[in-house]
Amino acid sequence: MAHSLLKGKKGIIFGALDERSIAWKTALRCYDEGAEIILSNAPIALRMGKIKELAALCGDCPVIGADATSNEDLEKLLNEAMAHFGGKVDFMLHSIGMSPNVRKNIPYTETSYENFHKTIDISALSLHRLLQCSMKLDAINEWGSVVALSYIAAQRSFPGYNDMADTKALLESIARSFGYYYGFAKKVRVNTISQSPTVTTAGSGVGGFDAFLTYAEKMSPLGNASADDCANYTTLLFSDMTRMVTMQNLFHDGGFSFTGVSVPIIEEMEKAAQQ
Repeated sequence: MAHSLLKGKKGIIFGALDERSIAWKTALRCYDEGAEIILSNAPIALRMGKIKELAALCGDCPVIGADATSNEDLEKLLNEAMAHFGGKVDFMLHSIGMSPNVRKNIPYTETSYENFHKTIDISALSLHRLLQCSMKLDAINEWGSVVALSYIAAQRSFPGYNDMADTKALLESIARSFGYYYGFAKKVRVNTISQSPTVTTAGSGVGGFDAFLTYAEKMSPLGNASADDCANYTTLLFSDMTRMVTMQNLFHDGGFSFTGVSVPIIEEMEKAAQQ
């Protein structure tokens, strides 16, 4: 059900690849709530994904390619967005992440540092670049909202999540640090959402992902939060209902992050011990 939460607002959604993407679901939710949007992704992702299908579902909205590791590309995107909207934007979703080490199954303890640098640049520094370019161009309206997607591996060790864990920790720190400066400068709020393990193209590439998913489901009192649930939460953070929320890492995981152990997990362990 739509509530017109974003009526009159304009935003940019980064990272939608296909219908499994959280960014894809968020774009649809924002559009349903009355927002005008622009979709953006890396040029190679535009060729590989289905983003034009999503654009058609969102009122034939513009699709603008941009390499998030390039200040030049980001500035061009923001200028084109403001020209299209006839003014500044109100919200942005940073759903950008990729690790060559994960893709190539290189263990964390044997990491390729060249790959590690790429992971950091693509998955974390891209948020800093986006916020820096936005501030430079004064591209976000006062009380605007920027949300980036994270994962609890930023706080806890999860085998298989590799260098993305370190990168998510940096992403969350950037959100806090830039949120401080952008808040004083323009009342722009910056937050991260620490989402449940979610079946997406990116998430499924993590080693042991199916086990992550099952374990989190059994640990979480409410179960795993779906991509649709995350889209709803992100949309709320874009709305005026959360004007005073900034610099936060917000756990959206059905209670997983604050559960020490659950009865279903204990029962599984007892069952295994009896076999």
